[in-house]
Amino acid sequence: MAISPDVVGQKGGKAFLNFRRVICYTVLTLICIISLFPFFVLIINMTRSNSDIQKGFALLPGKYLIDNFKTVLLNSEWKMINSLKNSFIIAACASLLSTYFSALTAYAIHVYEFRLKKFAFTFILVIMMIPAQVSALGFVNLIKRMDLFNSFIPLIIPSIAAPATFFFMKQYMESSLPLDIVEAARIDGSGEFRTFNSLIMPIMKPAIAVQMIFTFVSNWNNYFIPALILSDKNKKTLPIVIALIRSADYAKFDMGAVYMSIGISILPVALVYLFLSKFIIRGIAIGSVKG
Repeated sequence: MAISPDVVGQKGGKAFLNFRRVICYTVLTLICIISLFPFFVLIINMTRSNSDIQKGFALLPGKYLIDNFKTVLLNSEWKMINSLKNSFIIAACASLLSTYFSALTAYAIHVYEFRLKKFAFTFILVIMMIPAQVSALGFVNLIKRMDLFNSFIPLIIPSIAAPATFFFMKQYMESSLPLDIVEAARIDGSGEFRTFNSLIMPIMKPAIAVQMIFTFVSNWNNYFIPALILSDKNKKTLPIVIALIRSADYAKFDMGAVYMSIGISILPVALVYLFLSKFIIRGIAIGSVKG
């Protein structure tokens, strides 16, 4: 019995699709393993002593997890719990202010028509290209004149001006925020701030969640500016304490404590991502507004 060429073609097409699927899953699995391997090493070394870590890599965890945990938390010089609190206050406040005021600025430039609109947008993008290190000296001199050393204010308030966050919000509004909605709210008698807070903010939830994650992580891991401003032991942030642990002299150097401190620093960031990721998924699924 002769087999139809169409049947052969269909079988060959299915076999090719199955082969492509196997290749894709294999590549994705390898990429996943490569991405997660550093975390695996971190978790393993969190459970090992300094002498064991010096011997080399191990696949099995050790027995020093509790000891390393106590070493990091109970050390009076490091003050890990206090540094966690300081980093969380700075990162949380900075991320809230940055995302809200960046969204508000993007809303103003997106919705309103005024003479210097293009210039304002271009100026903000130019500011985005200037590295923080270039203006660090002038910023520190300004903080000295304002008597704000060892204060969280210089680490929180300047985050309101976040050009990169503004640019992301502006691009998101251009693709997801029809101006007809704003005009309809104005016709109904809604004020501008009420329109923004009650109507625009819910539409912007996916973008806000993404930028809150990025801003929180950026401020949580920020070492450069806090190291210049904070010298009081009670106000040091987590990156400064981790650098202090790593720079200990040979007699006090403990790799297990270093890995434990890094593990502790990653945990809050992971929790923030897990909490905010549901808003991203929900926003994509619902689609918010269809123009």
